[in-house]
Amino acid sequence: MTYKPFGSTGLRIGPLGLGTVNFSWLTDEADSFAILDKAFEAGINLIDTSDNYNAGQTETLLGRWFAQGGGRREKTVLASKVYSAPMEWGSPDPVMRTGSWVGPNQRGLSAKHIREACEASLGRLNTDYLDLYQMHHVDRATRCEEIWQAMELLVAQGKILHVGSSNFAGWHIAQAQETARARHFLGLVSEQSVYNLTKRTVELEVIPAARAYGMAFLPYSPLGGGVLGGRPTDNDRGRRAFLKPTSAVERFQELCDDLGHAPAAVALAWVARQPGVTAPVIGPRTMGQFDASLAALDIALPDETWAAIDAIFPGLGGAAPEAYAW
Repeated sequence: MTYKPFGSTGLRIGPLGLGTVNFSWLTDEADSFAILDKAFEAGINLIDTSDNYNAGQTETLLGRWFAQGGGRREKTVLASKVYSAPMEWGSPDPVMRTGSWVGPNQRGLSAKHIREACEASLGRLNTDYLDLYQMHHVDRATRCEEIWQAMELLVAQGKILHVGSSNFAGWHIAQAQETARARHFLGLVSEQSVYNLTKRTVELEVIPAARAYGMAFLPYSPLGGGVLGGRPTDNDRGRRAFLKPTSAVERFQELCDDLGHAPAAVALAWVARQPGVTAPVIGPRTMGQFDASLAALDIALPDETWAAIDAIFPGLGGAAPEAYAW
């Protein structure tokens, strides 16, 4: 396993991050533990979760996994998120879930919610600290100064080591970083955004901003929510079973068939090789999907093949403003 710097921090992580959105929901505890164990043995050391995954039950599951010992917590770069509090779920739908917020101050990035959410996550995760605490979304109703004051306190208390963002625009990153600089605080060390062959908007400003500030960039949904995972099988009970492929996806499937590689592996390999990408965050539902993600690390294709893939899913022309201005 080859490790790389996590942005400009002293941390080092493997080439993939393990996302846990399916754990305790579409993936039961036994299978979740099996995937976690295999990732741990393979040297994948970044585990990404959130307090609102399955109403907090995913964090609780991870806490039970860490409790088994064996260096699990010490060797893990543990990342969670704050913004949307755990919800009180109604009846679960096989694809989407609905529920109601616990209260008006149990969401967003107010100092109150950041403090309370962090304490709750630490309890569920059975740990004293988080290596990375990510703002899950921009909160336009809360000033950057309030957010940084709360994060600085958590760092001072030893409850978090680093702060990251998720789903931020380029100018949100710049705003957050310049406010942190004025406070003599380290600021954001990473950004996590959706990035795959079908969604390349972050190439315009988000990735350039992250690179300019020395931040790690963690693409999530590298398979486009399953649409790039290949043709659904008859027994596929995940999101992919409900997706209808576009003509571009069909052409991509045919190209992968000719190459002799699974579309999911090729799509993941494409994301992993893009400039500025630190480590894609995968969200396997099954052990088979996890094994396919590991296989992507060994894919090496000639430049003309990567160019053919880019021709099927063209980007936006590069970074802003060159992509759209003379």
